[in-house]
Amino acid sequence: MKRFYREVAIEQHGSGWRVTLDGRPIKTAGSRLQVVPAAALAEALAVEWAGQNDTIDPTRFVLRDMADYAIDVVATGRAEVQRAIVAFAESDTLCYRGDPDEALWAHQQQRWDPLLTAAERRWDVHFVRVCGIIHRPQPPETLTRLAAVVAAQDDFTLAALHTLTSLAASLVLGLAALETDADIPALWAAAHVEEDWQAELWGRDEEAMSRQAQRGTIFAAAADLVRLLRTGRPVPTGITDPPNRPLAPPHR
Repeated sequence: MKRFYREVAIEQHGSGWRVTLDGRPIKTAGSRLQVVPAAALAEALAVEWAGQNDTIDPTRFVLRDMADYAIDVVATGRAEVQRAIVAFAESDTLCYRGDPDEALWAHQQQRWDPLLTAAERRWDVHFVRVCGIIHRPQPPETLTRLAAVVAAQDDFTLAALHTLTSLAASLVLGLAALETDADIPALWAAAHVEEDWQAELWGRDEEAMSRQAQRGTIFAAAADLVRLLRTGRPVPTGITDPPNRPLAPPHR
């Protein structure tokens, strides 16, 4: 699709904020008005639009897609989204290790146990650690508690948490990434301990590494979305235009 707009701006709309293209407000994929709760998030969304060249690249709308998901899917079906997120706790990546006589097991213990222990203390839960791939259920009390933690999040945070948890195959990592001071690269690396271990042993697959890097970019963007909501601190963009002032198209 060719770029069809020149000026990108943000404006207040009720208690929220929205992006406009040549003065016209944006709609979601589901044809709803895209109104977000924080000016900093609206500015980051505007940056995605302003950063497009003459031909629009849909893959560069990472924040827009999550905002649309919050409005079109989460707002109309919170219970289903919450269940999908909590389901990752039932077989969380961090709980499944290799056999104790393998070197990988010790590596997993070193990388994953501090994260699990921190989650157990924070949420007052217990996770069952499993050696091998045979499923073992987590305590019902743990799942109930985590379901309450997930349910307490607002729609936009739930959209980001769904992305974080799905990419990491871990609710523990997804919740950890919501923290303002979270080390996002370290959390993303923790989600790929086994893959990175195998790569060190047998060599790296460039295509697989590229896919992992692309998914890591989305993981970081989801964490950024939550930070923008909670702290109002935008991701570094170099754009300092105040609200309602058009953002200059990059292709001029």
